[in-house]
Amino acid sequence: MELPINRDEALEFLKSMPQEKSDMNHYLESEAIMRALAEKFGEDVEYWGMVGLLHDIDWSLTKDDLGRHCVEAKGILREKGFDDEFIGIVQSHGCGLDIIPTLKEGKRTKKIEHALVAAESLTGLIYAYALMRGGKISDMKVKGLKKKFKSAAFAANCNRELIREIEKTGLELGEFFEISIGAVDRIRDEVGLE
Repeated sequence: MELPINRDEALEFLKSMPQEKSDMNHYLESEAIMRALAEKFGEDVEYWGMVGLLHDIDWSLTKDDLGRHCVEAKGILREKGFDDEFIGIVQSHGCGLDIIPTLKEGKRTKKIEHALVAAESLTGLIYAYALMRGGKISDMKVKGLKKKFKSAAFAANCNRELIREIEKTGLELGEFFEISIGAVDRIRDEVGLE
């Protein structure tokens, strides 16, 4: 699938906006997991990676007005040359959320949409668990992450139902955790983990 900009251009564009380091980490982790999922499913790795990298393209502009999150992304991405399909996939991670009225009635129907919402939701859980472990991800085990997933009090803002949407792709939760831990581990230096 054709992309109007390459990864370096996408990164430069993200960096040109007022980003927090933690937000950039989230984009990079989401990208890494999406790329790994694309490999697993035999999909277009660059395309899925770009979806992960740019899924929160409007976050720096909308984090103080969550009703506009994912909505503003449309104009930003269109200006960069992305087509309606890509934009729809990016916006889909806001579907069904009460805080985004214009997307509240929307439904995720594609494998890539379920993968995106699960991946971007899981990044917070993985990162919080790594920090609890002294910033270490290199020896993180699925069993430990599953335990944290089951503890609703741990990283309480990470929506477990959204993470479970990975099952709609046919992937079992444990395998998703394994793929995701491996993906974030591969970029640990970029996101400040060990």
